[in-house]
Amino acid sequence: MSRLPERIEGEGVVLRRWQISDAEALQRAVAENAEHLRPWMAWMAEEPQPLQQRRVLIAEWEREWLDGGDVRLGVFLDGQIAGSCGLHGRLGPAALEIGYWIHVSFVRRGLATIAAGLLTDAAFGVPGIERVQIHHDKANAASAGVPRSLGYRLAAERPEAPTAPAEIGIECAWLIERDHWLHERSRAPQAGTPAHDDWFDA
Repeated sequence: MSRLPERIEGEGVVLRRWQISDAEALQRAVAENAEHLRPWMAWMAEEPQPLQQRRVLIAEWEREWLDGGDVRLGVFLDGQIAGSCGLHGRLGPAALEIGYWIHVSFVRRGLATIAAGLLTDAAFGVPGIERVQIHHDKANAASAGVPRSLGYRLAAERPEAPTAPAEIGIECAWLIERDHWLHERSRAPQAGTPAHDDWFDA
């Protein structure tokens, strides 16, 4: 059974799978970012949650990954939690979707762009993956800079019921194919350099 990567490193950033031992640190990070994330992240409607529930949630993520499903990774810079990200198989065969959010203390450093670039590389390292997508609500204009700077194209804008307070219900879907990504990387190795990004749903 093929599993999605559990650790990715590059450009000074470490992406690694969340462990149950991270529960307290993740609990603090979510609390520190409550106002930052709540307007855009549907899952924030369930926050705050008890620490034990956080441990149960991380254990569920681990089981899902072990079974060949999604992977959710912390974004770490100099050993500190700088956000969270993931690769999700909800688009059907041959495709993965990237999600992410960046800690409010680390925004405007291009970390979302770096993380998304590392995740795109990793996704195309998975056998059978030919397409990667990044989705965001149109009102979250800052998020558009991440896929654009990495060479993704805006493939669709479609109505979708809002799931978070600041959303307007228009989903922007950005897409890149394997051949295009490899071409972009060979033509412009700086594609993962900082942009005005900095958060998206993981």
